[in-house]
Amino acid sequence: MIKTVQKILGGFGTIDGATYPFKALVAFIKNPHLIKYIAIPILVNIVVAIALYSGLLYFGWQIVDGVQGDISTWINQWIASLPQWLEFLTYLTSGLIFIIRFFLIVMLLIATGFVLTQFGVLLGAPWYGQLSEQLEKYRTGKVELIELDLVSDLTRAILYELKKLVLIAAIGIPLLLINFFPGVGTVVSGVGSFMLTTMIVSLDFLDSCLERRRLKFRQKLGIVYKSLPASGSFGLVCLGLISIPLVNLITIPLCVASGTLFICDRVYK
Repeated sequence: MIKTVQKILGGFGTIDGATYPFKALVAFIKNPHLIKYIAIPILVNIVVAIALYSGLLYFGWQIVDGVQGDISTWINQWIASLPQWLEFLTYLTSGLIFIIRFFLIVMLLIATGFVLTQFGVLLGAPWYGQLSEQLEKYRTGKVELIELDLVSDLTRAILYELKKLVLIAAIGIPLLLINFFPGVGTVVSGVGSFMLTTMIVSLDFLDSCLERRRLKFRQKLGIVYKSLPASGSFGLVCLGLISIPLVNLITIPLCVASGTLFICDRVYK
């Protein structure tokens, strides 16, 4: 009975899942020797971030300005066509445009952080793998590892990325098409895209621990699904942390570490 009440109050794992990045921070504080495993990944993140923020963010900002300009023109034309007694709506235009611009900037930062994570986790995989092993040993007292030769290891890594792209395309393309239906379609597309991004982020940060066990891609997805809503809140918090410019240089390794703790505590406990 007490456990049932605790599950209800904790949102059936929702709150606990969201706290894992902070649990990982505590683990680093208690075990400072683990910091050496994230030094090189942070340097990799800095190099990748310079390239992304000087390129993707620059062009993305131009797109935001263009979209804002188009929306502003449409709103002004719509208000101009209204009866005179509704002209007071013109005073709401500035506030509405500000909200739209804020939303677009947030989406841009999320997209940039997501891309940075994809490159950062991939390039820093060897060091993240060592970090994950040390954390699993710290949490459980043992490490489960199925050894593979270099070719097989690289093949699995490539196939993982390809299958992830196929998944993104299989869900993302229909969401993009739904977006062409104004109103409800736009909302469904936006919410669906956000949920897809959160799921991929959760999968990426849980993967270091799962990959050592050489699980199939579908098995990894199954773990994310069975761990809901905890895996959802975990991915959501991680997505927020990696979307903050500069801060994400450090939070990406932190989220990788938190993914290992999540698996040790909630999947292979």
